[in-house]
Amino acid sequence: MKLAWLTDPHLDSADKPAHRALAGQLEQCRPDALLISGDIGQAASVIGYLDWLAEVAGCPVYFVLGNHDFYGGSIPVVREAVRAHAAADRRLSYLTGAAAVTLCPEVALVGHDGWGDGRVGRAMESPVRLVDFYEIQELMGLEQAALVERLEGLGAEAADTLEPTLLAALGSHEHVLVVTHVPPTPESAWHEGQSSDDDWSPFFVCGAMGAMLQRVAAAHPRRRITVLCGHSHSAGEVWIRPNLQVRTGGAEYGKPGLQAPLMIMDGAW
Repeated sequence: MKLAWLTDPHLDSADKPAHRALAGQLEQCRPDALLISGDIGQAASVIGYLDWLAEVAGCPVYFVLGNHDFYGGSIPVVREAVRAHAAADRRLSYLTGAAAVTLCPEVALVGHDGWGDGRVGRAMESPVRLVDFYEIQELMGLEQAALVERLEGLGAEAADTLEPTLLAALGSHEHVLVVTHVPPTPESAWHEGQSSDDDWSPFFVCGAMGAMLQRVAAAHPRRRITVLCGHSHSAGEVWIRPNLQVRTGGAEYGKPGLQAPLMIMDGAW
């Protein structure tokens, strides 16, 4: 099985030639499934771009959303609209809140959007102000303490929602792929070859997700977990535990492109 992986395409920031180039990559790759780890468009455009990707990929599309996908909208409203749309289109599968998908008897797929949740680094003292705080309804107009509390809640929701799905998948599969948008550990929040510092990590690491993944991996030493994420726009790989790997995809505004194809051969990764 060949899996294509796309992260942070920001299709709203790419022109038509860039869209055609991405379509050409998908045609050349000929994947059995396309995995997308978020930042597809914005609230008003993400569904249209998902339809376009499903059409040009010509295969099942499994995806989560990123923070940019909520710009100009509300997190629960966008999620519900995307979930309803995907439920009506057999080509699309929104992984957040969904059951595990069996890719082959040995390998399952799960996912959640995740969120930079302020648990890593120095959130209260950070001078960083993301566009998120002005473009996403639930994050607008909050003082720093209230903002950090809201972010922590989003991270907790991500970890709490994904954990039972991950546990169920590990109960019946040797290897589970976790697709999420935000890196789950500071080591995996790459930026130009280095991990994000204490000012940026609060908004580029989902600490609750990382803690949950490490706890689950420790409890299942004979199972393997591979996380596919994006958000930081720099590529890197890190083993958090002997059975827990995080692969962060690289991206560039205006030039959406696939990561290296992922292959599953006779159940082996």
